[in-house]
Amino acid sequence: MSQAGWRKSSRSGGAQDSACVEARPASSGFQVRDSKLGDESPILDLGAADYTGLLRAAGRD
Repeated sequence: MSQAGWRKSSRSGGAQDSACVEARPASSGFQVRDSKLGDESPILDLGAADYTGLLRAAGRD
């Protein structure tokens, strides 16, 4: 199964080097990483409920 590309928050300002969180859908729910670390970032696997909770805590639900 190929994975979807990373999506950066629209609040990041769109700059390539802006510090932000990136997310993508995964078979387990969603994956999240630190955009400023790119491919070197640890990837967090979140279930759908946990991802929704993260968005809610960030005020993005």
